[in-house]
Amino acid sequence: MTRRTLSFALAISAALAAGCATEQNQRGLTGALVGAGTGAVAGQLIGGNTTSTVAGAAGGALVGAAVGTATTPSYNRGNCRYRQPDGTIIIARCR
Repeated sequence: MTRRTLSFALAISAALAAGCATEQNQRGLTGALVGAGTGAVAGQLIGGNTTSTVAGAAGGALVGAAVGTATTPSYNRGNCRYRQPDGTIIIARCR
């Protein structure tokens, strides 16, 4: 599997996972993805080798997921968004 195919597969998986989750889960996943990317770049700039890049990505993903989850507004925790037949969106407890 080429690097390009793997990157594409991971992007599609992340998009699908984010599409069927609560807002808290979406924020956690988005935070992990942003944190991993930022951590990988920082690790490469600081260490300049593969080990530093991987360590930076792992650390960034952990911190990003924690921050994303913790910053979810409390009124939305455990709630999902539902679209009514008339197009309006309501927020209610997840089923």
